[in-house]
This record gives sequence, structure tokens and C-alpha cells, in this order.
Amino acid sequence: MEEWYHYVLLIAVGFAVGFINTVAGGGSLLSLPVLIFLGLPPSVANGTNRVAIVFQTALATAGFKSKQVSTFPFNLYLGITALFGAIIGAYIAVDIKGETFNKILAIVMILVVLIIVFKPKIRLEALQERTTGKYLWISVIAFFFFGIYGGFINAGLGFIMILFLHYVTQMTLVRANATKVAVVFIYTLSALVVFILNDKVDWKVGLILAIGNGIGAWLASRVSVKKGDGFIKTFLVVMVVIMAVKLWFFDI
Repeated sequence: MEEWYHYVLLIAVGFAVGFINTVAGGGSLLSLPVLIFLGLPPSVANGTNRVAIVFQTALATAGFKSKQVSTFPFNLYLGITALFGAIIGAYIAVDIKGETFNKILAIVMILVVLIIVFKPKIRLEALQERTTGKYLWISVIAFFFFGIYGGFINAGLGFIMILFLHYVTQMTLVRANATKVAVVFIYTLSALVVFILNDKVDWKVGLILAIGNGIGAWLASRVSVKKGDGFIKTFLVVMVVIMAVKLWFFDI
């Protein structure tokens, strides 16, 4: 980076990404192209983005906890199993492009929208969280595979995690979000180590991006608790549609 406005751009993009990722997901589809635009090779952009995600999820988790929203120790169990998956995913993160991959993921995102819109509504007062017994084991196994994808590229995984937690474990969207950011924080640490060991991190760029990510995530965590499930559902639908269009018509 040689121009002053690059720093401003990184912080501004980081803020948007931090907010988007905390409320819904898909923010990496904004940050990765910007990092590549600034001259980072795709693999380095992928690794550098993890620095910002660590700061983002740490502050988001703190923000949710400050509002008394926490799913510990359930989030820890999921985070640990996702951590092992993320190590595998990070090691196979060689190429973050691929037209076929983008189109398949776009279809998945459209299915996510259909689930959000047409799935029978769960009354919040009727929700009874299912985080023990067979539901704990189902979640642990699912999050291992989520971790593999998260270690590979992470883009769009937040949508899937929120839906899984909402419909399988019957968490409110707010608590699902709080669980998601804690899990992502844990597994991203392991993925980041892999990228560091393979010299795929630009620390200067990553830390500047992290400033914006962290601020956006802190604000989003508090806004989502205040606004509730209706706000999160609307935000999810909008972001999933945007992500699907981008994946289908444009390279990541």
C-alpha cells in the first residue's frame, strides 16, 4: 500500500465487513476482492483476512456477552471441533477462485433464502434450546465440516451456521449469532496459524483492516441484541441474495 486512501478504504471496508459478518455473514466476499485489488495474491489475501476476522469475532463475542448473551459451554464444544476442521481447510486453501465453485455456492445461498422465507415460523416463546444429548453430537459433527469450509475460505458460512443453530438447536437468531461469532473466533485462530506458518499473512494490511472489522462487529453485536430476531432475519435475506448474485455473475 502506497497511497493514504488505501488505509481509509481498508478501515471503511473492514467496518462494513465486521457489521455484515456479525449480523449475518458473507462479508469476506467484500474484503477479499479489496485485498486482492490492493495487490495481495489471493492466498495471501485469504490469510490476511483471517487477522481481521479474529479481531472481529473477539469483539463481537465481547459485545454479545456485555448484553448477557452467551451460550457457553456449548459454543466452546462447537468451536473446538470446528478448530480441527479449520486446520484441514486451511491446508487445502490453495485457490480461492473457481467459476464452478462460485455457481454451486450461489445455488446454496438461494436455497438458504428459500429456507429463511418459507420455513414454518418458529414462535420465539415456543423455542426450547436443544444443546445436549443427540443434538449436541449432531452439532459437533456438523461444525467439524463447517470448520473445514471455514478454514478454506469462510465466505458465506455464517448464513449456514445461523440457520443450523436456529432450526436444529432451536436457538433464537440472536443467540445463534452469539454462538456463531464465538465459534468462528476459535476456529479462525487455528486457520490463521496455518496461514502464518506458510507465510501467507500481510500483517500491516491485516491489522489495519482489523480496526474496521472490530468496530463494525462491536456495534453489530449490540444492535442485533437490541433489534432482535426480526432485524436479523431481514438482514440475512438481503445479504444472502446479494451474495448469491455476486457469486453467480462475478468472480470472488
